[in-house]
Amino acid sequence: MRIAVASGKGGAGKTSLVSSLAPVWERPLLLVDADVEAPNLHLFLHPEISREEAVTLPVPELNAEACTLCGRCREICSYKAIAKLGRRLKIFGDMCHGCGGCFAVCPANALRQGFRELGTLSEGSASGRSFLMGRTRIGEAMTPPLLRALLRRASDLARGGDTLIDCPPGVSCPAMTVVQRADLVLLAAEPTPFGFHDFTLAVRAFSRAKAPLAVVMNRAKMPGNEAGDAQLRDFCRSRGLPLLAEVPFSRTAAEYGAQGGRLCDISEDWHGLFAALAQRLRKEGVRS
Repeated sequence: MRIAVASGKGGAGKTSLVSSLAPVWERPLLLVDADVEAPNLHLFLHPEISREEAVTLPVPELNAEACTLCGRCREICSYKAIAKLGRRLKIFGDMCHGCGGCFAVCPANALRQGFRELGTLSEGSASGRSFLMGRTRIGEAMTPPLLRALLRRASDLARGGDTLIDCPPGVSCPAMTVVQRADLVLLAAEPTPFGFHDFTLAVRAFSRAKAPLAVVMNRAKMPGNEAGDAQLRDFCRSRGLPLLAEVPFSRTAAEYGAQGGRLCDISEDWHGLFAALAQRLRKEGVRS
């Protein structure tokens, strides 16, 4: 079972959920940090990294002596990665999406294959669990190809066990790339006005994926926010979304997390909360 832990916004508690579910999960488990632009799951799990691999994208390089300046490669490129400047052809490798169309239409075979590094995959172990993390190259704007490589590697490493994925935040292309390959999507939701608004956007976006949705309310029972809690519960009830747990608002939890601690380690009550959530998640996964 592959569970994607997602949210409509950053800071909703995805990483806190994944890191605290890890020690209470009763089956073999792979932990994946797919927030490749700002990975931070390792700060809570302290993995031992045993292998790193660069992920590249094939991009064209010009053999100027063979080029006839016919312009066919420029015409087929939807991403404007190839331009004709006077009597010269210019290739902007950072804009290339690696589709390969330019190679297919060049009559003079004036393009040779080069590579652009997208980022790295790091794998190892953390507290007896397999661990996998992606990280984009500084300055790289395109993450979905790196995420697809990350998910392929995750499939190889899962070995029949379960996978918990800390997704990119929001509902843009990176998050959709991960969610579309999940068996279950667990949404971390905040009952604040801003958090609730983005949560509803996430429900609308991720409902287009095949995976069923479930919800955890984070920072529940904030003083003076009873209406926000009720609004989120009512929304889940009206949409038929299982609300699997309510993680309470707690200054102790905030301080503990800020120091790199896992919420499940705060006390027996907190450990029990996440153990119960893990059981409910597995039941939801069986139903799906």
